[in-house]
Amino acid sequence: MLTSLLLQAIKASIVAGEKIMYIYDNEDFEVDFKSDDSPLTKADIASHKEIVKILENTNIPVLSEEGKSIPYEDRKGWDQLWIVDPIDGTKEFIKRNGEFTVNIALIEKQKPVLGVIYVPALKELYFSTVEMGAYKCYDVESFDKEELTEWVESSVKLPVNSGRTVYTVVASRSHLSFETEEFIDGLKKQYGSIQSISKGSSLKLCMVAEGQADCYPRFAPTMEWDTAAGQAICEHAGFKVMDYKTKEPMLYNRENLLNNWFLVN
Repeated sequence: MLTSLLLQAIKASIVAGEKIMYIYDNEDFEVDFKSDDSPLTKADIASHKEIVKILENTNIPVLSEEGKSIPYEDRKGWDQLWIVDPIDGTKEFIKRNGEFTVNIALIEKQKPVLGVIYVPALKELYFSTVEMGAYKCYDVESFDKEELTEWVESSVKLPVNSGRTVYTVVASRSHLSFETEEFIDGLKKQYGSIQSISKGSSLKLCMVAEGQADCYPRFAPTMEWDTAAGQAICEHAGFKVMDYKTKEPMLYNRENLLNNWFLVN
């Protein structure tokens, strides 16, 4: 069952990515601001529309950052739902540094069982299910493979042995909090020499899943759509995404969509 759903999610992410990159490469886009002062561009809206149009065919409800005003009373009974971020890293999109992603996760009984993260500017695709594990595909030009086996055969299974010898921590490029800096200082005392890398969007979760980083501490606000797909990919690659307050894996479709602090390792 997850095979056909994964294909739909991959297709949605790539089609949305094509829309995003057309705007990114060809237009001077205006930036609006939502009620929480987070930025919004026409690319966010165009991506949202493409993803919803494709995922509607699955008959599974969609919770998207750009359609998040669904009351908890309506969604609390959903045993299964898609959680979508049409552009994760809108600030990076605006800066035109390429560090933005399309995030799609399938949640069952509050747990991520399928994850897709597409990086349109790099043409890189991460995907996973609880059954098959996590993979990365390079040089993705379009949705040109109709069977999941084709995607798997052209991909690398995660994690990959990077050959690193220095403990590596990845942190937010745009939201580095004082508490995160303190945590990183503690790692320096524990490991002596460490490498610290800054990245935007869900690429930080992808770096841990891929084996390029040992941990990702996030001691600043995030929402469910920021982390659901990345958590799926990390967990299915053998890593943990732990709620720093409950000391348990993060759960989804909560009444409050704001995440607690978390640690990926």
